[in-house]
Order: sequence, then structure tokens, then C-alpha cells
Amino acid sequence: MFDNMSHSVMVGQFFGLVALVLCVVAFSSKQDDRLLALLISANVAFALQFVFFESWTAAVLTVLVIARIVLARRYLGSKTVMTVVLLASALAAALTWRSCVDVLPLIAMVLGTVGMFMLRGIAMRVFLGMAAVAWMLNNLLIGTIGGTIAEGLIVITNIVTIIRLVRARRKYPDVFNDALLDHAQKKDPTP
Repeated sequence: MFDNMSHSVMVGQFFGLVALVLCVVAFSSKQDDRLLALLISANVAFALQFVFFESWTAAVLTVLVIARIVLARRYLGSKTVMTVVLLASALAAALTWRSCVDVLPLIAMVLGTVGMFMLRGIAMRVFLGMAAVAWMLNNLLIGTIGGTIAEGLIVITNIVTIIRLVRARRKYPDVFNDALLDHAQKKDPTP
């Protein structure tokens, strides 16, 4: 199996596996700041993986994912910042586009950006899950093992979390209604 791989692809596989380990550790963390730091580190590894696989659109968009994580956390709900991230993503994709496979990272970036900036709870996880499916398909098509497994785990984690949230919403509807009201008031504090 490894005899037919170039050195570049082997190094790319290594970074894909590093990203996989970082994703597993990140999603097992109960601390938001640690989760954020580990996700940024995982995306650095993903970007390096894409560089070694010469998947330039995926590499550049992954670097933008790092910026998006930080910006979405700081400017939650900002349509202006979200639009800037989407425009930067479109420009990056246009400048690096090489094949129809490059549409998958672009779809993933759009879904993830809208989800992170505009949505919360189940809706956000649905968008992030769909983004992970697009990344997983991209990774399958370019041949990265670690990246494919990592995105598959993210999809499964999102599905499990969505199921848990739906069950909790059914069991404690008042808590979720109060949380939605609090979130809406934070976005628009006028009475």
C-alpha cells in the first residue's frame, strides 16, 4: 500500500492522522477554550494535509476556517463579518480552483460559516454536520485516510448530539424556550 505512495502523499497522510487525533481530543473536551484551541490546531494539520495532497482550494479554505472559528466566536450573529468571510472564501476558491472536487470544500465552507455565525443548537449542528459530510467526501476523493475518518467522526458526533438535544428539548421544553428567548434578547435587546 505505502510502496505506491509518493513522499508528499505519505506526509499528507501523517498530517491527516494528526488532525484526526486532535479532533478526537478536541471533541472530548468539556472546556470551550480548550476545544477552540484544539480545533484550530486540527485545522492547521488539515491545511498541511491538503498542501501535501496538492488540494489547494481545500488548503486555503481550511486556513480561512481557522479565521472563521475565531471571528464567529467573537462576532456571533454578525451578517457583515459573515459576508466578509464568505467573500474571502469565494475569492480564495476562484484563485485556487483546479477541478470539480474543489466544489466540496467550498460547499463545506459556506455551510460551516452560515452555521457558526447565524445558527445555534440543533440548526447549527445540522449545518456543521452537512459541512463535515462535504469535507469527508472531499477527503475520500483526494485519498486521505485520517481526514476522512476525522470528518466521519465529526458527522457521527453531530448526529448523536442532535439526537441528545431533541430528547432534551422534548423532556424539558420550558428550559429550551427560555434559552431561545434569552438568546433572541441578546441579539436584539430592545423590549
